[in-house]
Amino acid sequence: MSDQSRHSAAQRAGRHVRQAVDHATANPVKNRLKSETIAIHGGYEVEPTTKAVAVPIYQTAAYAFDSADHGAALFNLEVPGFRYSRIGNPTNAVLEQRVTQLEGGVDAVSVGSGQAAIAYAVLNVTELGTNIVSVPQLYGTTHTLFAHILPRQGITTRFAASDSPAAIAELIDKNTRAVFCESIGNPAGNICDIEGLAAVAHEHGVPLIVDNTVATPILLKPIDYGADVVVHSLTKFMGGHGTTLGGIVIDGGRFPWADHCERFAMMTQPDASYHGLVYTDHFGDAAYGARCRSVCQRTLGSVLAPLSAFLLLQGIETLALRIERHVENGRKVAQFLRDDPRVAWVNYTGFRDSPYYQLAQHYLRGRPPSLLTFGVKGGFEAGKRFYDALGLVKRLVNIGDAKSLACHPASTTHRQMSADELKAAGVRPEMIRLSIGIEHIVDIIADLDQALNAALCMTNVSMAFEHRLAAEELPTA
Repeated sequence: MSDQSRHSAAQRAGRHVRQAVDHATANPVKNRLKSETIAIHGGYEVEPTTKAVAVPIYQTAAYAFDSADHGAALFNLEVPGFRYSRIGNPTNAVLEQRVTQLEGGVDAVSVGSGQAAIAYAVLNVTELGTNIVSVPQLYGTTHTLFAHILPRQGITTRFAASDSPAAIAELIDKNTRAVFCESIGNPAGNICDIEGLAAVAHEHGVPLIVDNTVATPILLKPIDYGADVVVHSLTKFMGGHGTTLGGIVIDGGRFPWADHCERFAMMTQPDASYHGLVYTDHFGDAAYGARCRSVCQRTLGSVLAPLSAFLLLQGIETLALRIERHVENGRKVAQFLRDDPRVAWVNYTGFRDSPYYQLAQHYLRGRPPSLLTFGVKGGFEAGKRFYDALGLVKRLVNIGDAKSLACHPASTTHRQMSADELKAAGVRPEMIRLSIGIEHIVDIIADLDQALNAALCMTNVSMAFEHRLAAEELPTA
């Protein structure tokens, strides 16, 4: 094959990916597929030039134009297509459409990390002198972004006293541009009442932005309950193997920007950087996502590499199966810890006495996440000994890996927070966060058991097992 033929074939292949993505999004049959099927097939059809069934990795920085007019039309957002991989890439486009379909949105923008996704989601609707209102239970770095970084750019965050809709409503004012929450707090484990938060946000004319990283669209689809924008750290459960950083912003396509044009002039008024283009007029329901790509991604450039997009797609294919095992193992670990006299407390939304149990039944359909926290009897020092004694369970700050993971939030992910901020975020000094993986449950519990022994300087035979043996030996009446 000549160089010219290869170039033409590559152009056709790249063009087909965009056509296949558009077709998959518009195809009503595909949109009716179940999540398990979308996770494997969403956003891609067999590429006709090479017949590749797996999504190709388009490792390219730029794309050829048919002509000067074609290039101008692409940069004016007049026609769809690829121009530069900082703005869009065919491999990334498949990932974006797959997650869009899983979440029930209209468009998505993939970025280099979950933190970049949160930053873009907020920056896309805020400007100097405006604010967002947030629940207090946040991942540590998100809190840092909201409390310390964005205020230096003139964007403040008003932290509510709790995650209740009433507490959020009290803080919304004329300068508020969004309400923010994590569907399941990390590490607090709280479950937000998304319907209630959405109702409050919409009553005041602002969108609800939800970080759905812990739940994933397998357990919860926030857009179905009124959320307007969803973000993910794809690094976590979606990728699922602890190998690849990535984030994504999903546009739900339902917020009426034009009805609130004074608050959201960036969506409803001409954009001077695009020759007067008005996003709501040009992109309709997908205005938010289009502006996020054209302004935030284009100018700030937190780019997800095509190879990373490919690796994340591999993880998403098995997401539904992994979540089943995560949930099952998490339930068994939580019960083991609760029954163990060496453990002081366990925070797990699957327990009936959890304040979030009813919300877990409603939003998660009784499938609590595998993220849980607990405290060892003996406080901070005992918790530290437990943490240091772990073997199979890895000591690190990631979650959502196929491997079981443990973290001490107060000294790592939330270390920059004050004592009051830690309390508001639901982080205790002795708290151990567990992200339960998909190993065999016997092996997970065995490792936790020996670490609890080490924490309390006990013998090799655990107190929990001794109690059970004693109970079995007692004669029945």
